[in-house]
Amino acid sequence: MGEKPEFSIVVPVFNEKDCLQEMHRRVSEVMDTTGKDWEMIIIDDGSRDGSTDQIRELGKKDSRVKPVIFARNFGHQIAVTAGMDYASGNAIVIIDADLQDPPEVILQLIDKWREGYQVVYAVRGEREGESWFKTFTASFFYRLIQRITDVNIPLDTGDFRLLDRKVVNVMNSMREKHRFLRGMSAWVGFKSTGVTYKRAARFAGTTKYPLKKMLLLALNAITSFSYFPLQMATYVGFIAAGLSTVAIPIVIIMRLAGSQAFFGQATTLLAVLFLGGVQLISLGILGEYIGRIYDEVKGRPLYIISEAPERPSDKPLTGE
Repeated sequence: MGEKPEFSIVVPVFNEKDCLQEMHRRVSEVMDTTGKDWEMIIIDDGSRDGSTDQIRELGKKDSRVKPVIFARNFGHQIAVTAGMDYASGNAIVIIDADLQDPPEVILQLIDKWREGYQVVYAVRGEREGESWFKTFTASFFYRLIQRITDVNIPLDTGDFRLLDRKVVNVMNSMREKHRFLRGMSAWVGFKSTGVTYKRAARFAGTTKYPLKKMLLLALNAITSFSYFPLQMATYVGFIAAGLSTVAIPIVIIMRLAGSQAFFGQATTLLAVLFLGGVQLISLGILGEYIGRIYDEVKGRPLYIISEAPERPSDKPLTGE
């Protein structure tokens, strides 16, 4: 193999021991048909099921496999970031280990890259093995993000995609802590296109993106690329103030007219609870943005490496 491979396959892993061997076999079969040198960067994101040892074994048996072992769990988006840091190929493909994204689709991504596209994302045309709730919430999530964010993020796309080296170099320079990579790859603005495919059911194991993590990813996406929540807090404040302005003269007139509708403490209590709720929601939204600013100011590395090969840039084994 040459010093610099043509393709780098980035595979984030968290407790996927039952998928690793099959993933490596299928990806190897696909990439060998390209006739080009390639490497596989497998990032162990703090696995506790024996995946770490399997990754090390794959690295020993296949010199193209480069294990990157985290000191602890840092999250899927950070693991992908580390993979891009360590990748040295001219084109970088991001794919999960669970085989829901068929490795055979990589060849279609490469074809589009050779046509001159620098970001080739895989569009989920069909989904196997997913509940209607997961399908509905995922569809709603993508459409919400597209409506309220400042970048045009393609609908029904995940992190399964091919990125040109120029795109990866730019994204590697963006070291924000709360990362939404599919938004970042759209924000950089290079020539992009999509390839539609049928998403398969998991080969083994359980999903690593339950509802809680999906909500956190959505929050990261919204706060990273939109001020919409802050604007909504402002709008609600103006609406509440407007209602109060209209209600005050009405209450005064009705009281002067002897109406009993607005006597007693119930009305006052409801008004106080409503305004208090608006204020707390607004403070919570501000807190989310301030918390993200606090994380950035601390300047901690994105990840800590326990063991890994040398990075192409020869930088220390941290995510700085």
